[in-house]
Amino acid sequence: MKSRLNIFFYTDTFLPAVDGAVTSMLGFKDELESRGHNVVIVASGNRKTKELVKDDKNIIVVPSVKFKRYPQYNFALMPFMAASKIGVYDADIVHMQTPFTVGTYGLLVAKMGKIPSVGSFHTLFTKNNVIKEYGVSNPIARRLFLKYAWPYARFFYGSCTRVIAPSASIKNLLVKQKVSNSIDIVPNGVNIKRFRPSVKGSALKHILTGNDESALVLYMGRVSKEKNIGTMLAAAKILAKKKKKVKFVIAGTGPAMDHYIRYVHRNALEKTVKFVGFVSEKELPKYYAAADLLCMPSTFETQGIVSLEAMASGKPVVGADYLALKDLIINGKNGEKFKPLDYRDCAMKIEKVINNLSSYKECVKTAREYSIAKVTDGLLKTYSTAIEDSAKRKNNRLKAVF
Repeated sequence: MKSRLNIFFYTDTFLPAVDGAVTSMLGFKDELESRGHNVVIVASGNRKTKELVKDDKNIIVVPSVKFKRYPQYNFALMPFMAASKIGVYDADIVHMQTPFTVGTYGLLVAKMGKIPSVGSFHTLFTKNNVIKEYGVSNPIARRLFLKYAWPYARFFYGSCTRVIAPSASIKNLLVKQKVSNSIDIVPNGVNIKRFRPSVKGSALKHILTGNDESALVLYMGRVSKEKNIGTMLAAAKILAKKKKKVKFVIAGTGPAMDHYIRYVHRNALEKTVKFVGFVSEKELPKYYAAADLLCMPSTFETQGIVSLEAMASGKPVVGADYLALKDLIINGKNGEKFKPLDYRDCAMKIEKVINNLSSYKECVKTAREYSIAKVTDGLLKTYSTAIEDSAKRKNNRLKAVF
């Protein structure tokens, strides 16, 4: 493999939205560039996106429209406009972060230029509740979308030289669905220099709890129904009735914000649950530092980057025993797992962690296994394999001709 690669990322999700895919992409970009590689990002975006990345000439923003079902995201109608701005055939590797319009354009670039390609499976866009939340509300159209979601995934990812799954659970799912025979596990990386136990959070905790010495349970991420935040809120209701000194903070925005705010009001949880909205990148480490633990009730996580950020900050995670969280959380070591969607078990595990905070000593150790530097080694190995696989296929085609 060349010592300096020209790497092109193609993505339908980008700033100002901050999710696992965006965080992973930007972390990889920084680390790869620090090692001497050149990274270009082609992303959907809007005027705010352009303002945020105006100082980086290697980020090409494709004109897009707001995604009606989730305004934080943008939908690129004509990604081919980016072709006039970049040397599309200068790439050594094309890496699709998403399988939608910009991702499809990236795949086309790879095919036309005969460039090795990698596709990351970040999001379970094949799940019914996700399609309902973000895609189509019409039940007939939704059934049609659901019917063809996995066939489309097989087409898109099967067209890539190699596929990246962020966890063993997702690789097993992709193998089960016969998506590809060339799948590597490359987790999203966590910045252990930025998220660390030494960050001070006591002042913020006093503000969030009202300085009443309550334990603080944090939810960080997209506020949407597939994240099962209702499970955590039902657990909060149980703990409030037991008069436990526990406060819950929901940090983030999303399409279900009003839904959960109404739930809190209906159940008189205003003194127990606080919504803080969008948290800037600068403030994120302070929120983890202020919390006693992170709660992740989602059964949607392909990896769960916020769980790693919390662990890197020295905080245990209480999460659903499902998909990636099932592999990541080790009971009694870095957190506790509860039965998916079981709010009583969730409440019990939150209480257990609060009563034994000093027992969870392996949080930082776990996070270090997913440091940006370590996972970038794995990413470069996948790139090397993809380049080798592509070269072998070309040689085999030439042999067949002659």
